[in-house]
Amino acid sequence: MAAKFVLTLASDKQYMFNLKAGNGEPILTSERYKSKDGALNAIASVRENAPLDERYERRTASNGSPYFVLKAANHQEIGRSEMYSSPGAMENGIASVKKNALEATLEDQTTS
Repeated sequence: MAAKFVLTLASDKQYMFNLKAGNGEPILTSERYKSKDGALNAIASVRENAPLDERYERRTASNGSPYFVLKAANHQEIGRSEMYSSPGAMENGIASVKKNALEATLEDQTTS
């Protein structure tokens, strides 16, 4: 299975997406957007920024779990990872986003 962006409508009627790896696991989750165009623009921004290592901010949660945030050139957050069990696992997640974002297809679940 190929990687894909899955665009959904959240319960509050805002749009969001997950970038899912070929195994179906989410590797990046967006914020919520008031418009579909906003979410689609964010997907385009993920594609543009994913290859650039300097766009990834590596963080540690209060419980000690590592995670990362992907930021655009203007420093706005465009996606956030899950919590990882180790820094190495987090780096593997970053590598997966870099590898998958450019060629991921779009699955739009907001249309009937």
